Amino acid sequence: MSELVYFCGTMDCGKSTLALQIEHNRSARDLRGMIYTRDDRAGAGVLSSRLGLFTKAVEAADGFDFYAHLVGHLSGGGRADYVIADEAQFFTPEQVDQLARVVDDLEIDVFAFGITTDFRTRLFPGSQRLVELADRIEVLQVEALCWCGARATHNARTVGGRMVVEGAQVVVGDVNQAEHEVGYEVLCRRHHIRRMTAAAARAAALSPDVLPVE
Repeated sequence: MSELVYFCGTMDCGKSTLALQIEHNRSARDLRGMIYTRDDRAGAGVLSSRLGLFTKAVEAADGFDFYAHLVGHLSGGGRADYVIADEAQFFTPEQVDQLARVVDDLEIDVFAFGITTDFRTRLFPGSQRLVELADRIEVLQVEALCWCGARATHNARTVGGRMVVEGAQVVVGDVNQAEHEVGYEVLCRRHHIRRMTAAAARAAALSPDVLPVE
């Protein structure tokens, strides 16, 4: 039976690396897949990982129809033994419904990869719909770590080096960005609530206000 499987976690948990590994393993067995992504850090039409690995992909912007695209591909003599869909948190609920239809009507396995919640700790619409529809949900076992060493469970957005909790849900950025850019950092719940990023922790440690007084 074909399945819709959602692999999810925080940023820095290796989801894109796993997507590329699944693609490598299946292509090595002479299986052919269709690869989709959206708003990858490396640009349009690319699925990339922070390890430097990448492959070409179909960019699935708003209005893109997964089911129609695959039907057209198959009708034109193409082959698709499986589907990989990265950055699935950015897909619309309607697009996730289309992926479920690919599984049910075309009997093709769909492996979706995404982060569950945004920088405000709210579910992305695409992730929410995947949780509702997926045959299996796999929480990635490569644990990202907060600066304090605890397991990271939340994604924080920084602007100018400072954590923010307001703004558009989707702003493309990456971890370890320069301080003047939009960036992201994974934190444990405690430090996300306190808005204590690694930079803020370093600044607090150096502040005269926290030094002992003779």
